Amino acid sequence: TELIKRGTHFHLTLDDVAITHLTFGREFTKAIEQKQVAYQEAERQQYVVERAEQERIANVIRAEGEAEAATIITKAMEKTGNAIIEVRRIDAAKEIAGKLAK
Repeated sequence: TELIKRGTHFHLTLDDVAITHLTFGREFTKAIEQKQVAYQEAERQQYVVERAEQERIANVIRAEGEAEAATIITKAMEKTGNAIIEVRRIDAAKEIAGKLAK
């Protein structure tokens, strides 16, 4: 409506207006680019936080598994004495011998 009013001053009747080319000022364009960069950086930081959380969870699960394994070995040693250690030594010797044979 503002264009219609302004056009009447120049004896123009506007029926329809189509914008075919639009450019923004440097400041506005730079502000948009900075906003996009900030958004991407925020997304990257969110990914880093999520990855760290997943690593923390994996470490907790690994530690719980190691603790459970230590408990099982301790109980086995209480029942069998050093027999479990001897079995482990034999297994390790077999593995080493297998690698040396290749």
